[in-house]
Amino acid sequence: MKRVIVTFVSVVISVSLSFGQKAIEVEKTGSGTPVIFLPGFGTPGAVWNETVQNLAGSFESHLVTYAGFNGLAPIGTPWYAPIKDELIAYVKLQGLTNVTLVGHSMGGNLAVDLAAALPEQISGLILVESIPCMRELMMPGVPASSLQYDSPYNNQMIEMSDEAFRQMAEGMCSNMTLNVSKAEVLTGYFMKADRKTYVYGYTDLLKLDLRESLREISIPTLILGAPFPDKNVVLDNYEKQYANLTTKNIIIAENSKHFIMFDQPTWLYEHINKYLSQHAN
Repeated sequence: MKRVIVTFVSVVISVSLSFGQKAIEVEKTGSGTPVIFLPGFGTPGAVWNETVQNLAGSFESHLVTYAGFNGLAPIGTPWYAPIKDELIAYVKLQGLTNVTLVGHSMGGNLAVDLAAALPEQISGLILVESIPCMRELMMPGVPASSLQYDSPYNNQMIEMSDEAFRQMAEGMCSNMTLNVSKAEVLTGYFMKADRKTYVYGYTDLLKLDLRESLREISIPTLILGAPFPDKNVVLDNYEKQYANLTTKNIIIAENSKHFIMFDQPTWLYEHINKYLSQHAN
């Protein structure tokens, strides 16, 4: 794989809500065709650092971090919708066109929302370990209306001690990557998160169902998944969840958990670079 190493200056841009609070912070590096990197829930744009360093070509990378995570002040509830709105505003404010979106997990949900809302500006879509309706897989048959911020489970999470939360985070992160050192990094991200953002933001995610929004997207979409816990089950879930997306290519990695960029980085770089070489012109 051809590798281009570029020395660049990072520029951090904050986009604020009307009352002054930042919904997102963006680190912009490099120059060329714009690519917006959207991390998953609880993680900062920095999870994409190695991916950006291994891009083969000239790209202006925009690494997004969300309010309530990585030291950014929380914005309260609802949480997901303001972030989506500020990302749309960011693309317009920066005058970006011919944009490729690369989203991991929840970042893929935001990428779908942006692609549907900005068809003239978004020309490429790469979704990494992202499902348009997590609730359907995790809580089949449960309506979004039944999920509330004020619930026994959420209240228990809010009141959980830091030590108990750390133990939970360590167990969760060890199930999301095969890379032990990266699991420790992920645990640190979750421990740094604003607790209410973590709890209530996840409720927002469980309410999401973007399967109908997929009908509004016609650009070529690359969907990259991990085989954990079973490759055939994962592939079947992707096929069902993305049935309304007309132009898609679903590829499943080998020997990886949720954070493919940590478990199979070279594989991920190759597929992203191949997509960009074909579609980001």
